[in-house]
Amino acid sequence: MTIPTLPGITPQTISSRRIATRVLFSGPDDGAPVLFLHGNASSATWWEETMLALPAGYCGIAPDQRGFGDADRDKTIDATRGAGDWADDAVALLDALGIEQAHLVGNSLGGMVVWQLLADAPDRLLSVTVVDPGSPYGFGGTKDEAGTPCYADYAGSGGGLIGAPVVEAVKSGDRSLENPFGYRSGLRRLVFRPPFVPEREEDLLSSSLSIHISEQGFPGDKVMSPNWPFVTPGVWGAANALSPKYVTATVAQMIAAQPKRNVLWVRGCDDLSVSDNAAADMATLGALGLVPGWPGAEIYPPQPMLKQTRAVLERYSAAGGSFREVVIDEAGHVPFIEKPDEFNVLFHAHLVVNGKR
Repeated sequence: MTIPTLPGITPQTISSRRIATRVLFSGPDDGAPVLFLHGNASSATWWEETMLALPAGYCGIAPDQRGFGDADRDKTIDATRGAGDWADDAVALLDALGIEQAHLVGNSLGGMVVWQLLADAPDRLLSVTVVDPGSPYGFGGTKDEAGTPCYADYAGSGGGLIGAPVVEAVKSGDRSLENPFGYRSGLRRLVFRPPFVPEREEDLLSSSLSIHISEQGFPGDKVMSPNWPFVTPGVWGAANALSPKYVTATVAQMIAAQPKRNVLWVRGCDDLSVSDNAAADMATLGALGLVPGWPGAEIYPPQPMLKQTRAVLERYSAAGGSFREVVIDEAGHVPFIEKPDEFNVLFHAHLVVNGKR
């Protein structure tokens, strides 16, 4: 599916040592590079307005990440590496473009790739901005600020959580609003703060529907569990890669890594996708009676995603880094689209303060 780009955005196919993918560019070729990493069920398309709003002298770079958009469909995601495949792809892209250091920006899943890059390649980063990032401990099945799993097998995380109606909606390219399991409905309820509807909703929806469907892609494999909600992560695809089973080790690596960077954490006040009571968290659904058999808050409470992120960043700061948390009112999961003026003031100031080293 070809998604049109805005004037001022130049799409190219770039081949690195790891993957060939569509990469969007804005600004001067010799500008200070800013690498944008998109979230789950999306593509580089989501960053276009933010790229065009960059201050003079900056070059925006946004790839379709592995498993999404126009990335090579033969390149699958090894979930047992957590965000490792995406992080390695990002470094390989910088190498292919001849870029030594770049400002880094990640939203949602892209934010989890940022955590991995802070652990693996902090010397390649000038500054770090995370926008409503996934918890450093992943998504699903953890119960406290330290990322302790509810069960030893990480039940309640991974590809098995994605219901068949959602998969069918993607396979059929369902663009209706009436289907509660369709992506248009999901974007309006869980990603954007109602009643916000973006001007480019059709392009963003096309981007969401561009997720790669395969046995090793979306929704990914699963393993059955005796523990509620009776599924644990498999080994392929994005949803499994985000499981705490595979990403938790990154926290210690990130805190130990040198050099440290300045982190700007921006989040929407009304984000339902990443919160301490996220709408898609199995514990949230279980407490509402929507998933039978919930064992209760003592055993399986909603994952405190924001508290986890804050606790990790406080440890990162104590180890020599720094972070700033900013909440944007009346915004959901993507404040850079919902409240671009407010976001850009914060973001641009962060870029300027953390210029070339």
